[in-house]
Amino acid sequence: MAKKKIENMSFEEAVSELETIVNELERGDLPLEESMTLFERGLKLSQCSQTKLTDAEQKIEILINQMNQQTLIDFQDSGKEAE
Repeated sequence: MAKKKIENMSFEEAVSELETIVNELERGDLPLEESMTLFERGLKLSQCSQTKLTDAEQKIEILINQMNQQTLIDFQDSGKEAE
């Protein structure tokens, strides 16, 4: 079965395939060449996923700025103010 081009995958598809690749590599029973091919695809999937996350973050920031909210609160820090 031909693999889908990474640039045409949704974020969820890329992460799912990346998880599959990690599981296959962790088993350690693949020939070296196949391991290297999977590792390379995994890196590309990871980069593509990170790009999609960055793009989504930028879109959210633009939407918030359009609503005249100039500062974003870091999600991890938001609970500290309640203490």
